Amino acid sequence: MLLDSIEDWSEAGSPASLADVQRCHTPEYVARIRSVHEPTWLDGDTIASGTTFDAALLAAGVAISAAEQGGFALVRPPGHHAFADAAMGFCIFNNVAIAARYQQAENGIGRIAIIDWDVHHGNGTQAIFWDDPSVLFVSLHEWPFYPGTGGPNEQAETTLNIPLSAGSGDEDYARAFEHVVEPAVRAFEPELVLVSAGFDAHQDDPLAGMNVTEDGFRELARRSAALAPRLAAVLEGGYNLSTLPRLVAAALEGFSQTKTGPL
Repeated sequence: MLLDSIEDWSEAGSPASLADVQRCHTPEYVARIRSVHEPTWLDGDTIASGTTFDAALLAAGVAISAAEQGGFALVRPPGHHAFADAAMGFCIFNNVAIAARYQQAENGIGRIAIIDWDVHHGNGTQAIFWDDPSVLFVSLHEWPFYPGTGGPNEQAETTLNIPLSAGSGDEDYARAFEHVVEPAVRAFEPELVLVSAGFDAHQDDPLAGMNVTEDGFRELARRSAALAPRLAAVLEGGYNLSTLPRLVAAALEGFSQTKTGPL
């Protein structure tokens, strides 16, 4: 349904290599996912089957390609809850983190900012980069809410959490961007911005309580695109299948000033 609604897309990605994934995940965890052959619950929300390992490698690989090409990786499974050694919240491998590490290792990118506007805190991404001064992680999310992290006192030198109350809408997100996100990212001076683009803060999403509209996501994308010379995005949450195509299209319009397009 999502790809049917978008004219300009391609299957340009290929699976990530084990070396790519293991820049962010432990060999033991990767081996565990690879060993799954029958449906297995990895946590209370996350199930894996015999095809999960291949699907997760492909999602991570498409995220790498998006970062390479300035694209929007329309992938599942999502990734921002995945820890170095554990799955969580539908996430197997941390796609945006893997893409960031690839850019640093293979293309010599020094400073990367990850902006996560999924309605849930990107706890896995935060954990992977918590002690890394070369990656700024910024998360705007409903709080208190699943996964229970990302509160106002959970900050670090290059981790910026912006918890927002349930019911927050376009103006609240725009205000947070203008007064907190944009000054922090500009001061960090990233060479590349990667967006964890979740759409579950939409007013009609069934899993959260925010009120962001189509115009709001367009504006979030526009503001993100203005913060670095290069930008790419990776799909995270978004659970209303009837609205998701319109929201992705709106974000693509916002990203368009950097010629971002879906893979």
